[in-house]
Amino acid sequence: MMTMWVFGYGSLLWNPGFEVAEMRVATLEGYARSFCMSSIHHRGTVERPGLVLALDEGPGACRGMAMRVAPGQEEPTLSYLRERELISSAYLEKTLHVSFQVGGTAQALVYVIDPHHVQYCGGLPLEEQAQIIAHAVGDRGANTEYLYNTADHLHEIGLHDPDLDWLAERVRALTA
Repeated sequence: MMTMWVFGYGSLLWNPGFEVAEMRVATLEGYARSFCMSSIHHRGTVERPGLVLALDEGPGACRGMAMRVAPGQEEPTLSYLRERELISSAYLEKTLHVSFQVGGTAQALVYVIDPHHVQYCGGLPLEEQAQIIAHAVGDRGANTEYLYNTADHLHEIGLHDPDLDWLAERVRALTA
């Protein structure tokens, strides 16, 4: 089987859940990292939805991590990611072109938001996002944990997302 790359921009950064052979900072053009998906499973409930990150198509680019799947683990990884990411039909599975920070490119498996899905909530003001994240809890824990882990891991790999940094600071103030 050919080399399989997965592009991580949110929880895959700190919880890939599959055997990673190599990680490289990469950029995906034409998509932005955004809290544009209402979470009714992992980080919220139907009664009190949380927010999770998704890639929203549009101008700009998203810097994240391209992860090369360990050889021989492609099929189990694909099955695992489909079970994890396609729990609702809000994400679309795509293979898209990513550019490595160190040079070179690859085709990577990417999960992007379906803007026509009922869970899509793009364009929420940051303050509204903070209020939602501060109070939501789902099957995988508090929405705050998801935000903090993602913001912290972006910093660890030298990537800075001003919106995530603002949200983390604001949510900490709201929950203090």
